[in-house]
Amino acid sequence: MFGTYLRRELVGRRKQTVIIAIGMALAIALVIIVNSVAAGVKTAQASVLESVYGVGTDITVSQAAEAPTEGGGPGQTFDFGSGDGSTSDGTTTVDQSRLAAARGTATFDATALGTITDVANVEAAAGTLSLTNTTFTGELPDFSQAQGSDGTAGVPGDASAATPPQGGPDGAGGSSFGVDSFTVLGLDPAGDAVGPLSAVTLSDGRSLAADDAGTDVAVLDASYATEAGIATGDTIDIAGTTFTVVGTVTASGADATSASNVYIPLDVAQSLAGLDGQVSDVFVQAASSTDITQVQTDIETALPDATVSTQEDLASTVSGSLASASTLVGSLGTWLSLIVLAAAFLIAILFTISGVTRRTREFGTLKAIGWSNRRIVGQVAGESVVQSLIGGAVGVAVGLLGILVVNLVAPTLSAAATTSAGGGLGGPGGAGGMSADAAAGAGAAGGFGGAPGAAAATTTDIVLQAPVTAWIIVIAVGIAILGGLLAGAVGGWRAARLRPAEALRSVA
Repeated sequence: MFGTYLRRELVGRRKQTVIIAIGMALAIALVIIVNSVAAGVKTAQASVLESVYGVGTDITVSQAAEAPTEGGGPGQTFDFGSGDGSTSDGTTTVDQSRLAAARGTATFDATALGTITDVANVEAAAGTLSLTNTTFTGELPDFSQAQGSDGTAGVPGDASAATPPQGGPDGAGGSSFGVDSFTVLGLDPAGDAVGPLSAVTLSDGRSLAADDAGTDVAVLDASYATEAGIATGDTIDIAGTTFTVVGTVTASGADATSASNVYIPLDVAQSLAGLDGQVSDVFVQAASSTDITQVQTDIETALPDATVSTQEDLASTVSGSLASASTLVGSLGTWLSLIVLAAAFLIAILFTISGVTRRTREFGTLKAIGWSNRRIVGQVAGESVVQSLIGGAVGVAVGLLGILVVNLVAPTLSAAATTSAGGGLGGPGGAGGMSADAAAGAGAAGGFGGAPGAAAATTTDIVLQAPVTAWIIVIAVGIAILGGLLAGAVGGWRAARLRPAEALRSVA
């Protein structure tokens, strides 16, 4: 009997079935597409973050840099004494390299790593030290010739009292200064399960090994090595120390960049930078994704001065069109899906009630021959669920087609993950320790200062791919069933309220 009435309702009331199915199909298709694109955006964000923070990193612990105070000092400077450099043919050449923590970042005691490791559900943790190696080179003329014949400085305006300086890069008393810098990351050679080196692929040679601790070996980013003309087996100078390049690496993600130009053992980096026992970041991997919130809370309790960020927190630093897509999907897409779902449910309910009203005589007759209210409600609900499932099946097909279109179009999104970058030469007006001649050649009474460090953005182009996952299909089917049950419950309740005598009298 149930099947007979069900088949008759679907065949005899095609218009109602088609309208309910179309409404449900559009709602479900939109939900599938929005969720799939949202998953693709999330994957794209993770891809960008992997190139900066490391694969497998659930939580990053760092220390907020102190805000500069008024008159807080000159920042990083290059100081040259009177005996520094080498002089040849009237030209003095100076060259100095230094390794320092990136400007805008702060370091903290490495004992925090032990505190983090002791937190429950922490599977792995690794500390790193982010540094910038900056090399200053300059060529200065011999300013001793600019003194008077009696060995004293000439009187201004008296052309006979002094001779112009000679030498310099142009041979006519000029000067030339150059600055070169690259990023250096110190890390534990034995801790490759989490952190930046877990986010790269070996291109040539080998990676850092546990027995590399305390040795002057380095691994280079392949792009930087190509740009600098350095190959495996060559050497690179870091803070005046010669390192042997044992390998090169590339970022795992397409079009991504690795976290640093050069990777060296953590203890060596700490020693060269004068930051013994210090780290700038700790990368943490939780035992399970469900433990991330608990681990974050416990670390914040154990280290109240630290900044504890999860991947979701770090995702907010991703800018560009990827961020715009994330905002669009997260706000407009979600609300649009909810509105369309509500509209589809409302259409199903209204048409079901309308159908019940048109079938007043039928339901009155059924009640007169002994059908219970429960059986009538079940009949109406069953018909409504089948109509919604038809719409759900169509919606799944349309949704999958929409995902296919998105993947075929493969829109490219730009993304930039902001990271702290080295400050170069420090703040302006640095204290000088150069010789008098060098200071005069520089035209300043002090050391060489530079602009404060700024934030560097790792820019990546990401091809958006919308994945298809089983749970999206399950949710779509669940929505269709829910919509059918809701419409059937309301319509069935309306049918159950009909009295047989009143129903028959209403159509007499």
